Amino acid sequence: METSRQAWVLYALGAALFAALTAILAKVGVQGVNADPATAIRTVVILVVAWGIVLTRGFDGGIWQISARTLTFLVLSGVATGLSWICYFRALQIGPTAPVAALDKASLVLVVLFSAVVLHEPVTWRVALGVALITLGTIVLVR
Repeated sequence: METSRQAWVLYALGAALFAALTAILAKVGVQGVNADPATAIRTVVILVVAWGIVLTRGFDGGIWQISARTLTFLVLSGVATGLSWICYFRALQIGPTAPVAALDKASLVLVVLFSAVVLHEPVTWRVALGVALITLGTIVLVR
């Protein structure tokens, strides 16, 4: 694997590992509590960790050079993330972990669709096959 591909693959695998841990830890964490405050607690922890990383690594004022357009999309992404977490925690609270996680990860199907329509990214036969298999796997897990 070339270095840049290797880096994103390793980060993506890390994201998958931590997402899996998130599902298990969150399922235990939301038992017997309201999912909304649980999501808020999680969000505060993420805020502290994210800013801790920024401050530890040091940033050269780059945050002040973010354009209004970029900031708008980052804010919208944050809103979407928050709404996703609220829905996810509530689903975990009342549903079984594996099907909830499967439906959540089926967002990949929507990502492919949105990236093709909005970003004009190509959908190859391999991507289409993968999306079809993910959709089938999700249906199998949920039923």
